[in-house]
Amino acid sequence: MTFFEELQWRGLIKDVAGDDIADKLNKEKITFYWGTDPTADSLHLGHYSSLVTAKRLALQGHHPILLCGGATGLIGDPRPTAEREIISKEQLNKNLLGIKAQVEKIFDGKALVVNNYDWFKGYEFTDVLRDVGKYININYMLDKDIIRRRLETGITFAEFAYTLIQGYDFLWLYQNKNCIMQVEGSDQWGNITTGLDLIKKKLGKDAYAFTMPLVLDKYGNKFGKSEGNALWLDKNKTSSYELYQYLINVDDEMVIDYLKIFTFLSVEEILELEKKHKENPHLREAHKTLAHEIIRDLHGEDAYLEAVKISESLFSGDIKNFTSTDVEQAFKGIDAIKVNDEKNIVDLLVEASICSSKREAREFINNGSISVNGEKINDLELIINKNLAIDNKYIVIRRGKKKYFILKY
Repeated sequence: MTFFEELQWRGLIKDVAGDDIADKLNKEKITFYWGTDPTADSLHLGHYSSLVTAKRLALQGHHPILLCGGATGLIGDPRPTAEREIISKEQLNKNLLGIKAQVEKIFDGKALVVNNYDWFKGYEFTDVLRDVGKYININYMLDKDIIRRRLETGITFAEFAYTLIQGYDFLWLYQNKNCIMQVEGSDQWGNITTGLDLIKKKLGKDAYAFTMPLVLDKYGNKFGKSEGNALWLDKNKTSSYELYQYLINVDDEMVIDYLKIFTFLSVEEILELEKKHKENPHLREAHKTLAHEIIRDLHGEDAYLEAVKISESLFSGDIKNFTSTDVEQAFKGIDAIKVNDEKNIVDLLVEASICSSKREAREFINNGSISVNGEKINDLELIINKNLAIDNKYIVIRRGKKKYFILKY
């Protein structure tokens, strides 16, 4: 299959502008761009599907520009429900630096990263109206889906005019960077067409674009959302272990689609994994491959191996070789219990609310149901102190098979 046909097979093509776009992608080496607003200091897993597609184009020989919206971020893209909260310029600049570093790492420094504030600073409002607003019909703007949905509840002029700024971005990149194509998620189609229209009316030239469907789970929720929280690409915000746990547990019926979207595995490799998945779904080979490919690309091979080690150790209960960093990753959602002095194990289990009474604590210990740092405890007189702590910092107590408690010195 051709490169464009492979993009279609992977489920990466939704909306298309340009009748000969397939030839452009199959036979030429073009410059394209993808953009995002710096609403946080890290991108999340939802953004990653677009970044992978952009990287896929780059590996094909096309030239990527990654736009970080220092100008558009000051306003905020219209949302279906309400206006975005305005963030300070100081926070915006901090976010820009974080996102720029992530993008450069993912693209091995081979993508041009630009900030649209660089061409909007000092741009007079009247000039924007003359150079951009004059060419975009108000009825055209009102017909855009996101604008139409907000009209009943109300939309500010700033949000309404957002599409003019993004449209001008495409025009500026077209004129100054020979960028002839925009690639975005399907929720940006309305803004993309503004750019296409502006280029056509002002320059008399045709530009190209395609959008990717938003990646969802089988329930229609956005991919990369875990209990209402985004899974960040920054490993200091979302650890490799957390990513591993999310990816290893994605829906069985969606995992092959995710392999197509998020990995650089060949068509043949994915089809082979699909065959294995259908024959032996319990082995979760497709899930493990998905986790490996994504975490390796984002955090590196060592981070993936560490995530696997933590996962397997927790499953077996053998955490004797854990470091304090492993504890912090594995038990991120568990509030640590602060301790200062040494205590008898029975007293500690009661005071830390691990057991309801000394009688229950003794029963758990005698039954072999209490482990300290992966070692089963059967000594009722054991003294727990800082010397037993992992890196002199944490003690992990397990009650039964799955209930964990963290003590912190």
